[in-house]
Amino acid sequence: QESFYYGLSDEEMVHVHDYNFDHPDAFDTDLLLSCMEKLKHGKAVDIPSYDFKTHKSVSCARKVNPSDVIILEGILLFHDSRVRDLMNMKIFVDTDADVRLTRRIRRDTIEKGRDIIAVLDQYSKFVKTAFEDFILPTKKYADIIIPRGADNSVAIDLIVQHIRTKLGQNDLCKIHPNLYVIQTTYQIRGMHTIIRDAATTTHDFIFYADRLIRLVVEHGLGHLPFREKQVITPTGSVYTGVDFSKSLCGISVIRSGESMENALRACCKGIKIGKILIHREGDDGKQLIYHNLPKDIAKRHVLLLDPILGT
Repeated sequence: QESFYYGLSDEEMVHVHDYNFDHPDAFDTDLLLSCMEKLKHGKAVDIPSYDFKTHKSVSCARKVNPSDVIILEGILLFHDSRVRDLMNMKIFVDTDADVRLTRRIRRDTIEKGRDIIAVLDQYSKFVKTAFEDFILPTKKYADIIIPRGADNSVAIDLIVQHIRTKLGQNDLCKIHPNLYVIQTTYQIRGMHTIIRDAATTTHDFIFYADRLIRLVVEHGLGHLPFREKQVITPTGSVYTGVDFSKSLCGISVIRSGESMENALRACCKGIKIGKILIHREGDDGKQLIYHNLPKDIAKRHVLLLDPILGT
């Protein structure tokens, strides 16, 4: 959280010892929220670097890539409900006041180049009051409270085990409700065995990969909206069946998505297929490089072709 301090103006720098760095208004919470939301959506962000000697953000921002576990640390994180809502687990480290003061003196003198008198003056003037007014009341929002901080190895081990359990969940359908997994059969396992075998030839790999892709395409088509349709059979009777509620088109995510085009064409005769190329770097973590889409794509159901689940 300290990376998101507001830079001080020249006038504020003159009276820097009277500036309250332990007040919620000292932080750029909107920027913090923006960075956290981007990380949760899989986008890389530039975290500002704050110089505690000049009390300004320096130009060398630190790039942070998205990860399965994101740890956000700070004394006033629980004060803003918008920040709390982004967290899956909220931990409050409860430490004795004397220990907190000792650690603050050591940190501010070594890392921030301040003298002990100034640190003690700030503590009595701002820090202690801020803790009582803004930090301690947010203890009620914590999911876990750890007494004694880093010395409480039992509590830390329990948190680590919980995170490992979450990361080890293999039922992705419970995590992502819009994800559908094809039921495993001996036929599917047999084809997976072949394409995983180092001795499999390129020709056989392509053949069985195409078979698996076709099963995925057929399964995906079954989740599209249908409408009732009546037809006349060769015997003259009426048969009530179904038809796609809209026309279809496929969009390949270049380059891997092109491997699914043949299976889609085999299942949907004459289907229109477009292309899209996305580069995964840029200001928001991704950048559109190229696209060639059907002109009437808005009137069609779109099948996005990409064999890589992570995309």
